[in-house]
Amino acid sequence: MKIEFTLDIPCVWSYFAFARLTREAARVRAAGGTVDLVFRPHQLAPEATVEGEPKTEVLRRAFGADMAPAIARITALAAAEGLEFHHDRAVFSHTFEAHRLIAVAAAQGRAEAAVERLFRAHHTDGLNIADPAVLRRLAADAGVAWSDGGADAVRAALAAVRAEALPGIPYLRFPDGVTFTGNPSREALAAALAPAAATA
Repeated sequence: MKIEFTLDIPCVWSYFAFARLTREAARVRAAGGTVDLVFRPHQLAPEATVEGEPKTEVLRRAFGADMAPAIARITALAAAEGLEFHHDRAVFSHTFEAHRLIAVAAAQGRAEAAVERLFRAHHTDGLNIADPAVLRRLAADAGVAWSDGGADAVRAALAAVRAEALPGIPYLRFPDGVTFTGNPSREALAAALAPAAATA
């Protein structure tokens, strides 16, 4: 089963969906099923800089000065998923190079490992995922051999996603036409993966 997963790394709901989907996919794979995740790039803020800014500033613009309740809610939801969020030290920056790293990793069969490490770098570790030195280190962490190539392919993929005018991200598309946007439940993802489990 091939699943298309459109995401951006700073998106908390993309991280939630990734964590849930990979957890359910691991169960299917353990039972002998095949699940192939194909990651498609989207940029929430293509105008963001490589240097980045504190994510709290971005959240303040989104939620207003009284953003603490929203941050606390998202942090609690993350903890319930087994994820550790530190918005206070997160850096919101340009994600093109992060998406290029995912594409490089995909060519080496390491896309899931790269995506997980990028999510954790941004949401937990407070690393700037636009910094070339950081990206090289994250590539090594994920078992990916570094490459400077693939930029044109990523630009084309970003353009293709924009042209589709998706209703939001994350956006998951399953082979039978089932789609999810936003924050799909574990139960819904397990049901969508059931055909892959049945063929194991």
